[in-house]
Amino acid sequence: MRLDDQVARAFAPEGPLARVLPHFCPRTGQTDMALAVADAIGAPARLVVEAGTGVGKTFAYLVPALLSGRRVLVSTATKALQDQLFGRDLPLLQRALALTLRPALLKGRSSYLCLHRLELARRDERAGDADLALDLGRIERWAQGTLTGDLAQLPDLDERSAAVALVTSTRDNCLGADCPRFQQCHVYQARREALAADVVVINHHLFFADLAVRESGVARLLPSAGVVIFDEAHQLAETAAQFLGAQLGTGQLLDLGQDLRAAGLRWARGLADWQALHDGQRQAVRALRLLAAGGGSDPGDHGAARVPWAGPAPDGVDPAQWADALHAVVAALRAALAALDGLAGLAPDLQHLHQRTVALLERLAHFSAAGDGGWVRWLEVAGQPRMLESPLDVAPALHALWHGAPAPQGAWDEEGEVQAQAADARSWVFTSATLGDDAGLRWFTETCGLQDARTLRVPSPFDYARQAALYVPGQLPLPTDPAHSAQLAHWVGDAVARLGGRTLVLTTSLRALQVVAAVLQQRFAPGGGIEVLVQGQAPKRQIMERFRTQAHAGGRSAGQVLVGSATFWEGFDVPGDALQLLVIDKLPFPSPGDPLVRARSERLAREGRSAFRELALPAAAVALKQGAGRLIRRESDRGVLVVADTRLVGKGYGKRLMRALPAMRRLASQEEFDAALDALTRTSTTDCPWP
Repeated sequence: MRLDDQVARAFAPEGPLARVLPHFCPRTGQTDMALAVADAIGAPARLVVEAGTGVGKTFAYLVPALLSGRRVLVSTATKALQDQLFGRDLPLLQRALALTLRPALLKGRSSYLCLHRLELARRDERAGDADLALDLGRIERWAQGTLTGDLAQLPDLDERSAAVALVTSTRDNCLGADCPRFQQCHVYQARREALAADVVVINHHLFFADLAVRESGVARLLPSAGVVIFDEAHQLAETAAQFLGAQLGTGQLLDLGQDLRAAGLRWARGLADWQALHDGQRQAVRALRLLAAGGGSDPGDHGAARVPWAGPAPDGVDPAQWADALHAVVAALRAALAALDGLAGLAPDLQHLHQRTVALLERLAHFSAAGDGGWVRWLEVAGQPRMLESPLDVAPALHALWHGAPAPQGAWDEEGEVQAQAADARSWVFTSATLGDDAGLRWFTETCGLQDARTLRVPSPFDYARQAALYVPGQLPLPTDPAHSAQLAHWVGDAVARLGGRTLVLTTSLRALQVVAAVLQQRFAPGGGIEVLVQGQAPKRQIMERFRTQAHAGGRSAGQVLVGSATFWEGFDVPGDALQLLVIDKLPFPSPGDPLVRARSERLAREGRSAFRELALPAAAVALKQGAGRLIRRESDRGVLVVADTRLVGKGYGKRLMRALPAMRRLASQEEFDAALDALTRTSTTDCPWP
């Protein structure tokens, strides 16, 4: 039977999906997308699909891929979706389609427990901290029974715990085959299982990081994969840019110093003053960190201050002081290298420390030299400062990858020959709910080198005019007014009190998040019936689960409001009564001060093109659509979207942004908004609260 016939049969009203899945309902959009994916697999070809919320895109790409009989590689933007695909969706479809396939889940190193580093963790000077010691004890007990080593399976562990860095490996500190626990290594066990699997679920960061360094995971999987699917593909270009460039963080330098002292005292005690080497390196790195922090400004939209770096030093940093600080770090690394010379043969730890030191010196030399005109360099100062450099345009490298040609310098040329051999037989599918605001999805295709791909837009099946309403409050000041965030918070407080919680506030900056959260937490004190959850005040996973479950656990009287920034704009699904009011503080234009945005804007200006129309406006449309998508997640959901930015209705470009939003009913006044909230409090999600 032809693949498209098998796919049509699978999605039919009396087909295998309907027989096995209790709530399955045929959807025209889902079937159309599945048939398009089947065509791309049969061609083979490159297909870009924007599938609106509720289409069921996961099954739409998995069913034809699984039925094709070809090896499948699925990449997602988040580990949460990875776990959902592997733990829920794939087993369901295998049972429904009666397929015997071998699936595998593959994540990056930082997701897996490193048994060797766990043994070393108790010797670390930081292990004396009480909270850290408690987490280490929890990990040690769990390590005795885990089969996968995936830290996501340890629910009591805060992902922000310092213990995570102590018990996981990085590409820098992994000993590879020289590790004494290599045979039990969870990372390499996961890779071995992936190489033998029929369907492998990975994530975008792993895909590009692994190809960039040509490790043994994705770089070996890709040539044998007949179908490669990118879900949440709207993040693809940004992720690729991280790994097509170069980066060096002060955290890497500090980790080297810690490992140098520990390994030196263990394997070569008395052969060098390891403590002095560690202290000298830490002092030099801390001086660099203080200098870097002085160049930072307020945290940007992504929560990290990106300081432009076009000359010999980052903006706001004295070039002479910067050169001196880099020279001091280089001197400390050279001292460490001199101590390691001749000792590498004593232990694998020392040998790898020698290699790491050489690699860090090479990266320091790179960032000490002048940058290239086709690249953008900046300093990220939030947390542990990092020096970064990315290509101004990732499209040529990505185009080469999709077409199997040898990639440009700095990309994956070592695997180019193998990739080219299989390129003609490989199908590529890229999908997301938000890929652009025009029929050709140019925001995505032009950025990712996919101008020749087939594009398809599948609208959401939801009846937004009946299920949702849009309100733009005219009484609030413009977002450029310093009082905007505080006045918005007071206005939101009134709405939250009226609705009884069930509210998500999305801000475009951490500064706005802090202002809004402070006002709401002052108004709704603990124990008063409304709980205010704030990004950063607890682990993200814990905040999401509490918001999702509290309304069901305590009934409709248990009210909550969640205030989040960038990380909550996508991948946060709250179906049902728990979320019925979504507030976006302002139009999510990219920050003009961001080094990448500024460099791309300058390039467009040199070409006589409008950076606002071709860069800022489509990016804002995609982000706005992504954020608004949090509100309605199923056919029975009801809610109100508030965009607290009058430019949406007062500026000419607002019409383009309005077209990016679902066709919701418009609320014209505060009275209509209040009435909509009152209607929501009187009805459940099985009823329609307005005509």
